[in-house]
Amino acid sequence: MKIRSGIGYDIHRLEAGGGELRIGGVVVSHDLHFIAHSDGDVLLHALLDAILGAVGAPDIGQLFPDTDPSLAGISSAELVRRGLATLPAGSFRVESVDAVVIAQRPAIAPFRPQIRRSMADLLSIPEEDVNLKGKTKEKMDAVGRGEAIECFCTVMVRILT
Repeated sequence: MKIRSGIGYDIHRLEAGGGELRIGGVVVSHDLHFIAHSDGDVLLHALLDAILGAVGAPDIGQLFPDTDPSLAGISSAELVRRGLATLPAGSFRVESVDAVVIAQRPAIAPFRPQIRRSMADLLSIPEEDVNLKGKTKEKMDAVGRGEAIECFCTVMVRILT
């Protein structure tokens, strides 16, 4: 068995108004929403890309192109489930996740426990193996102006086959 790492990144623009803003599968705002083909959950998109990268699979854009009308508005948690289902069963195990969500607003800290729990449940791993940090851009660039949210995520996986 060997250990491999993967890194994922995502960014989506924000829009004020109706809808729900989900990060890590958790609703963090009813005043903002992502402008995206799916629900735009940057954390789950970065997470899936990190896992796919660690196991040498195609990235999220190849598996789930934003030109596919059947994916319009789809839950990012469902994309993670579908993405993992494309991989050979029993070929790997996620050992740990470390993520940074960069957002001027909303603050991530109040939702951190829920998001960690949500991600751990989605991956069927212990919550203590999921780490999450929230950062701001100190009002610099589109993220700092509150126009977007971005995320970096790394994973460690154990290859079992």
